[in-house]
Amino acid sequence: MRNLDGVTQMRFYPFHVGDYQAHTSHLTDVEDLAYRRMLDLYYLGETPLPNDPQWIARRIRMPAAAQEVQQVLNEYFTISEDGFRRNKRCDLEISSYQRMKTGGAKGAAKRWPKDKGSGGENGEGNGEGIQGGNEGVTPPPLATKNHEPGTNKNTEGVLASKPIDVSDLLWKSYLLVRKAKNLPFTQLAFEALEREAKKANLTIPQVLTLCCEQGWAGFKAEWLEEEKKKQGASKSNPDFAGFL
Repeated sequence: MRNLDGVTQMRFYPFHVGDYQAHTSHLTDVEDLAYRRMLDLYYLGETPLPNDPQWIARRIRMPAAAQEVQQVLNEYFTISEDGFRRNKRCDLEISSYQRMKTGGAKGAAKRWPKDKGSGGENGEGNGEGIQGGNEGVTPPPLATKNHEPGTNKNTEGVLASKPIDVSDLLWKSYLLVRKAKNLPFTQLAFEALEREAKKANLTIPQVLTLCCEQGWAGFKAEWLEEEKKKQGASKSNPDFAGFL
C-alpha cells in the first residue's frame, strides 16, 4: 500500500457534478468542504484514508473540523479489513487511471524501444532513441494535432477509460464505430464528447447510444438541431424522440 506521505501521481479524476449534488445536498458547508478535500487527498495519494479524523482534518487544512470529518467518514467511507477507510467510487477511478497509465507505458515502450537507433542495450551509438542511464524513463510523446471527429487521421495520445455509468456493451459498440473509421478514442476526444454532451443536455450513455445508432465517430450538439429541422417534430422521429 502506498504511503500517504509518498510521491503523488494522480492529478485528474472525473467529477460528476449532478451525482455529487444528489448525494451531498444534506451536508453542511463545513462537511461539504471537508468531503471535497478528502476526495482530493484520496486521489492524490491513490490510497484509502486512515481511520483517524484528526489526522485527516490536519491534512485537509481543517484542523478544527475533526467532528465533521468523522461524520463524512461514517457516511461515505467504509472500514476495510486493514483498518483503512475506503470509498468505492474512488477505488474504481484510481484502478481505471492505473490501467490507463500502465497501458500508456507499454505503448511507449513499443514506440521507443531503448535500443532503437543505438549501438546496443546501453544506448551508445548515434544519439537517437533512449540513452543509457535513463532506463525506465518514458520518452515525451510525439507532437500531434487534435483532429475533429469524422476525420480519417489517427490521434496520438492516451486512450480514454470507460466511465462507470457506461455499460460494457455500449462502450465496446462505440469503440467499434471509431475503429471502423480508424479513430482511436483518446482522452482528449472523450473530453470533447463530454463538452458537447453538456451543450446538448445529454448524458454520456445517451450520446454514445446515439453515436452507435447513427454511425457517428464523434458528436456535436448542433447536429441534433440540424437533424430536428430535417426530420420535423420529435414525435415523427423515433430515433431522436428519447433525446430531445
